[in-house]
Amino acid sequence: MNEQLNTFIQVAKSGSFSKAAEKLFVSPTAVMKQMNLLEKHVGVPLLIRTNHGVGLTDAGESFSKDAAFILQYFQEAMLRTRQAAQASQHIIRVGTSMLNPCKVLLDLWNEISDQHPQFKIKIVHFEDDAYTLPTTYRTIGKHFDFIVGPTLTENWKEYFHMLELGSYRFCFAVSRNHRLASKKTLSVKDLYGEKLAVVNGGKSAVIEEIRVFLKRNHPKIRIKDVPRLYDIDVFNRCEESGVVLLTLDAWADIHPSLVTIPSDLNITIPYGLLYPLHPSEDVNTFLEIIKEMQPKHSTLLPLELNNRI
Repeated sequence: MNEQLNTFIQVAKSGSFSKAAEKLFVSPTAVMKQMNLLEKHVGVPLLIRTNHGVGLTDAGESFSKDAAFILQYFQEAMLRTRQAAQASQHIIRVGTSMLNPCKVLLDLWNEISDQHPQFKIKIVHFEDDAYTLPTTYRTIGKHFDFIVGPTLTENWKEYFHMLELGSYRFCFAVSRNHRLASKKTLSVKDLYGEKLAVVNGGKSAVIEEIRVFLKRNHPKIRIKDVPRLYDIDVFNRCEESGVVLLTLDAWADIHPSLVTIPSDLNITIPYGLLYPLHPSEDVNTFLEIIKEMQPKHSTLLPLELNNRI
């Protein structure tokens, strides 16, 4: 209706479909269609169409006196409606990075977002830097309300809560030029004679158990302990040096010159929504919505490496 009223006002002023079309930056055909729809909606003829131009019927003359007022009132009503909607809208800030992409949450939310128009997602980028990530984890809730990622720090419960969404599998990543790059799966014994980078700046119990198991049972693998968190620089260095990297399947596309290959370790680590220890009311409400629609996940059992490998 807004578009039809605006078109009618231009036609009434110009007395021509073509002149109105020029002012509206549309085709004369589009103008005629809008006028036909308006007359159909009103229920009476508003325009007199002649070879010399367009005039107004008596009904059209009457309608034109109110059309500008109706259009202005409609536009003001729309503005007030949008302002009211924005005032009642709750912004949920989601952090995202290369190693902690938020696509999993967005995919979940897109399925039900039309049912909860009061929430709006705002994406906030942060850097995967091993030196700043500890601060990022400790301050979840300050710059963003959620991060989607794995729990690779042993003391994570001191800094944030997690709503588990699933699990990532541990894999091995090698340079595309590496002798093992063409393999579909890598067994632990395939790594004999290789140097394996084990990143554990977060003192993860899972990663530490893998490291201890490999050192104790597979001494032919040279373990290179990396006392820092995973970041892009770790992937760059492993690709440049030819060192095999203990990684996650979620990071298979992080580095174009690395190939991520499934391992026979058969070990996983949970990932999910990381959120503040003291979430706001909006964040709690958003969490309850996600909990209601997410699939049920089974609890991960304690690792028993000697029985799995």
